[in-house]
Amino acid sequence: MSPSLSLQTLFPCQYSEPWDSRHPMGSSTPGTKGLSPLALYSQWPCAAPSRRLLIGGHTEWAGGEGTPPVPKDAFKRLGQWWLPACTQIASAMSSTDGPDLAEAPEERCFLSTAEAAALERELLEDYRFGRQQLVEWCGHASAVAVTKVFPLPALPRKQRTALVVCGPEQNGAVGLACARHLRVFEYEPTIFYPTRSPDPLHRDLTIQCEKMDIPFLSYLPTEVQLINNAYRLVVDAVLGPGVEPAEVGGPCTRALATLKLLSIPLVSLDIPSGWDPETGGDAEDGLRPDVLVSLAAPKRCAGRFSGRHHFVAGRFVPDDVRRKFALRLPGYTGTDCVAAL
Repeated sequence: MSPSLSLQTLFPCQYSEPWDSRHPMGSSTPGTKGLSPLALYSQWPCAAPSRRLLIGGHTEWAGGEGTPPVPKDAFKRLGQWWLPACTQIASAMSSTDGPDLAEAPEERCFLSTAEAAALERELLEDYRFGRQQLVEWCGHASAVAVTKVFPLPALPRKQRTALVVCGPEQNGAVGLACARHLRVFEYEPTIFYPTRSPDPLHRDLTIQCEKMDIPFLSYLPTEVQLINNAYRLVVDAVLGPGVEPAEVGGPCTRALATLKLLSIPLVSLDIPSGWDPETGGDAEDGLRPDVLVSLAAPKRCAGRFSGRHHFVAGRFVPDDVRRKFALRLPGYTGTDCVAAL
C-alpha cells in the first residue's frame, strides 16, 4: 500500500468528543458524533476500562463502566458502510500495490537458443561456475529423472540395463556423467560413444566411466530388435541445441537413424537430437522420445514435445538468474534436483 494512502482515506471518521461531553446525535449515545459504523462497532462491547481506538487518524475512547448499549441502527449502518469501504480498499490496493504489469517482463517457460546461451554465460562468467560443474549437475539430474520414471524397485534384474548414446559436444559430456550416476544408482548402463572428443572434460569423464566398469560398445547393432531385447531404455545424448547432425559425423548420424526405429523408451537430454531448438522442426520425422529432461530451462522446441514425461533439471540456477530471464518454472520438492513439467 502506498505510504500516501492513510487509514483516514479508507475509513473516514470525524473527531469524537470525550465521553463526558454532550451527545450530539440526539440519543443516549455519548461521544459518537460523526463516527463511522466501524468505529461504533469497535466500541461495543469493550472489557477494558479505558481503551483507545485509532480510527481515521483520530483517537476514540471506548469501554469503561459507563459504556452505553449498542445503538439499534449500528449494524444497519455498518452494512451500509462496509460494501463501499471494501470497494475503496480493493481499488486503492490494486492501484498502489505491486509493479506496473505493463512494465514487468512477461514470464515464460521456454528459452530461445540465444537466451539459453546467455544464461549459460551468466553462470560461467558472473557466478564463476566451472563447465565441469554444470555438466556434473546436469548429468546427475538426468540420471535422477531416469530413476523417477523407471524406479529400480519396479524393474526386474534383467531390465536394469540402459544404453547411453553420446555425441562429441557438451550434450555428450552430460550423457557420460549421466551414465556414471546411473551406475552409482545400481543400474547397468552401457555407452555408445562413436565419435570421441579430444576435449579434456570428455576424456576425464570417459576414464571415470571406464574405471567404474561401464562397458563401451564398439558399434551399434543395425538389427533394431537386438537393442530392444538387450536394454530397458535408451538415453539420447547425441546432439544439443545448435548442433547439426552433419557436424558430428557419420557414426552419430547412423546412430540417430537407428534410435528412430526402437520400440523401447527413449530419454532425450535437453532437446531431442536432430530437432530445431527454436521451432522443433523435424519433430515429426525425427526422434520421438518418451521422456525429455530439459537442462537449466526448457528450450522453445520443448513446446512440441508430446511424450509422457517432461522434467526440468535446473535447481542449480540461482533465483536472481531465473528472475532476470523471467522464467516461470515449477518448484522443486524437498531436495529433488528435477521437477516435473
